[in-house]
Amino acid sequence: MKLNTNYLGLDLKSPIVPSASPLSESIDSIRTMEDYGAGAVVLYSLFEEQIEAESHELNHYLTSGTDSFAESLDFFPDMESYITGPDAYLELIKRATETVYIPVIASLNGVTPGGWTSHATLMEQAGAAAIELNLYAIQGNLEVSASEIEARYLSVVQLVREAVSIPVAVKLSPFFTSTAHFANELCRAGASGLVLFNRFYQPDIDIHKLDVLPRLHLFSSEDLALPLRWIAMLYGRIPADLALTSGVQNYEDAIKGLMAGASVTMMASELLKKGLFRIQELLEAMNLWLEEHEYDSIEQLQGSMSQLHVADPTAFERANYMKVLNAWRDDPTGVIL
Repeated sequence: MKLNTNYLGLDLKSPIVPSASPLSESIDSIRTMEDYGAGAVVLYSLFEEQIEAESHELNHYLTSGTDSFAESLDFFPDMESYITGPDAYLELIKRATETVYIPVIASLNGVTPGGWTSHATLMEQAGAAAIELNLYAIQGNLEVSASEIEARYLSVVQLVREAVSIPVAVKLSPFFTSTAHFANELCRAGASGLVLFNRFYQPDIDIHKLDVLPRLHLFSSEDLALPLRWIAMLYGRIPADLALTSGVQNYEDAIKGLMAGASVTMMASELLKKGLFRIQELLEAMNLWLEEHEYDSIEQLQGSMSQLHVADPTAFERANYMKVLNAWRDDPTGVIL
């Protein structure tokens, strides 16, 4: 069975790609991902704040909860115990590309346009096959409009695209007024791929200690629905590859993502919980499913259940919302999944 796929112009041996997480911090772990069948690996995110550690506002910025280390099991670690400069990250890229055959994708979470472009250039020089821009910021300023935020993001993507020659993907949050329009604008700015969706840190309140606490829950299959819907709606409508990165826990989730139109399905939570061998287990199960359902390749499967190809395109839109509510009224004892 042909499990190979193409993502960002890169030929991958499989559609399972470990997303940015602490699992990619060592060469041994990256090599194990390759051995178990990963098509590529996205390295953990390099944050511009880590590089600009000398900033007087850094300590307050990290501890106030205005941003987070989205790919970690814990809240942002103490700077003394964490990599504070780009050198170690760039060395990891260099060593990984010399050790494994699969593409190594760097992940950059920046703040200023200058920081994005300079670090992206260094990542390309170190050997990264592509760059994933993690557009993650919580905007609490009442004077900053949605259009200003989008314009800022588009400017960053365009600057990075002009600075490097390797493919650039953008990891998005789902919180845009018009996700489809903004996705198309990102493509015009130079994005070769979109990764849906970013994981937000959501603080909690300890009512006993009267404190705000960091919380980060690992994904489950229930988190699949939102990116699945948008991938199905965007597939074939924008000139970019799509990656699903929320809620992939088993082979069924991965197949759903591919059917919706994703080129790859990324995962981290399941690997953090159960181990890297899950990559091989998922690929073996996917292979059996494809054979049983007489698919010859991932390419034949991809997009087959997107909005462009399903019998009822309204299933992804508002009309289906009314159908679900009516179904509940008809059978109130039933369970709506």
